Amino acid sequence: MGRIICCGLGPGDPDLMSVRANRTVRAAQHVAYFRKKGQLGQARRIVEGMLAAGVSEYPMEYPVTTEIAFDSPDYARLLAGFYDEWTERLARLARAVDIVVLCEGDPYFYGSFMHLHARLQGRVEIEVIAGIPGMVGCWNAIGRPIALADDVTTVLMGTLPEAELAQRMQSSDALVVMKTGRNLTKIRRALASAGRLGDAWLIERGTMPDQRVARLADLGEADAPYFAIVLVHGQGRRREAAP
Repeated sequence: MGRIICCGLGPGDPDLMSVRANRTVRAAQHVAYFRKKGQLGQARRIVEGMLAAGVSEYPMEYPVTTEIAFDSPDYARLLAGFYDEWTERLARLARAVDIVVLCEGDPYFYGSFMHLHARLQGRVEIEVIAGIPGMVGCWNAIGRPIALADDVTTVLMGTLPEAELAQRMQSSDALVVMKTGRNLTKIRRALASAGRLGDAWLIERGTMPDQRVARLADLGEADAPYFAIVLVHGQGRRREAAP
């Protein structure tokens, strides 16, 4: 019996992969990774030049990404079928060989592999290799601590309703907003409503060669790329010392 090894690759720069992940990728004979149809895929791009000669590759192409609303029944149906199909294929392959599944960031932190992970339980041995989450690479790109002392840090999805985004932005200290893309205009409005827009940063393609870091208020109304995160730093709240 083989194994399925989900390998966290970190935020994008291959130099930020763990030694264990690097060793696993270079030794792999069978590699699977998610990608949008017609594209190389970010996980595959990170390991370019690292794979062994003759490695077998299994690109897992999403049937849909942003073409229809993510909360529609059709979206859920198509993605469920996609994950079911790849669960079966990977389980069959793992009867004989080890399969390394590439994952950006850390697999346990909003990783797509988790949809397969749940379906594969009890069917095959699974190993998960931790990776640096993308947001860590992004706040390092700014060069300031994201949170200090008693700051409360909240991670939000830009797909949330605008009113909920604004409420959570107002009640927390440090903010990380993921899934920006087409939601960036809504995120901007929510930050303004919460009085946090002036402190917000947009980091596009953090740690990658074409990284861009800018204050969100200074940018136009265009959408952000898929690999973009909005950050608001905490102010380092400290409890007053007892008299």
